[in-house]
Amino acid sequence: MGEISRRHLLQYSMAGAALSGLGGLSPSLAAGGNYDFGDTLVINNLGGIGNPNLRLQPSDTPAGPVGSSYEHLDERALADLVASGTSAINVTLGHVAGPAEPFEYTVAEIAGWNRIIEQHADKLLKVLRAEDIIEARRSGRTGVIFGFQNTTMLGADTSRVAIFSGLGVRIIQLTYNDGNHVGAGSMVPENSGLTDFGREVVAALNDARVLVDLSHSGEQTCLDAIAASRGPICISHTGCRALSDLPRNKTDTELRALAERGGVAGIYFMPFLKADSFPDAQDVIRHIGHAINICGEDHVGIGTDGGTTAIDDMPAYHAAIDAEIVARRAAGISARGEKPGVVPFIPDLQGPGQFRQLADMMAAAGQPTRIIEKVLGQNFLRLQREIWGA
Repeated sequence: MGEISRRHLLQYSMAGAALSGLGGLSPSLAAGGNYDFGDTLVINNLGGIGNPNLRLQPSDTPAGPVGSSYEHLDERALADLVASGTSAINVTLGHVAGPAEPFEYTVAEIAGWNRIIEQHADKLLKVLRAEDIIEARRSGRTGVIFGFQNTTMLGADTSRVAIFSGLGVRIIQLTYNDGNHVGAGSMVPENSGLTDFGREVVAALNDARVLVDLSHSGEQTCLDAIAASRGPICISHTGCRALSDLPRNKTDTELRALAERGGVAGIYFMPFLKADSFPDAQDVIRHIGHAINICGEDHVGIGTDGGTTAIDDMPAYHAAIDAEIVARRAAGISARGEKPGVVPFIPDLQGPGQFRQLADMMAAAGQPTRIIEKVLGQNFLRLQREIWGA
């Protein structure tokens, strides 16, 4: 993708202002759509709870490659989350990258999230089993699923899987973009597969009934882990490589293998959906449609990799993200497709109205209510019931 132009900045700034005023719906859909959202179950199988506008506040600390999972959580973020209709969200916590000791940092983050949920029990509910998601929706709250996006916190000790499961972690991603003791991430040139230790980790995850996540993994590591797992797995947040040839997206081979074993792939709202320009909401629809064609309607969901609070000042946010990308490159964890001028979300699909907008757009694209409901949440709920129990 090329550098963002002044025209793009102006367009995105206008879109951000419009989305804020309409509760996150694009102007064309704000007056209503074709889908009766009602109490639709929405499971965002990888997202965040935070107010991204707080990143623009002055700070004495330079942007790091990966920040705390709750450093930007405020009342606005919580209100937007509830208003979005999100029934449950897989929140990344714990060590992803950086100099902190992985095990200690991860335990501290789990403790932090436990406190947050206790303090906001009127809005949040910790998810330990699938029925907790149903209870969260029934009570007007959002279920918080504890998930990891790396296995660095395991060290060389698979017994730590049981420890983290006991602390409430329900989804563990094997690798980030780089490699680790388990396997190769998407940016490892050799595309090496799952290691012997990685096979032990997958077995331990199966034993502990923790959902294996293969987002960010290299293709061979992904295929090896699908074959090694005794149960279905997820790819919590990805796109389709057939539509955008970037390493963070999954090939049709990976998607088919996932579906054949009963798993679910979540489509993200990320810039990787378009390799040569800036993606928009229609690109999300295209990737969902392709994934359904490859996997079948029972194996596709959403994992936005973002939150539900809209950006207020798009040009200023671009500058903040550019600084973060520099830090991620320096840390060796950035993915191809991350570059200055590219924001980590879809500018015309943000804010608390994003899931209603997505449902309307899917309906307009000809998807029946049955499939819309599966993609928005029912497919991941089925998978989570199978792994965690009802």
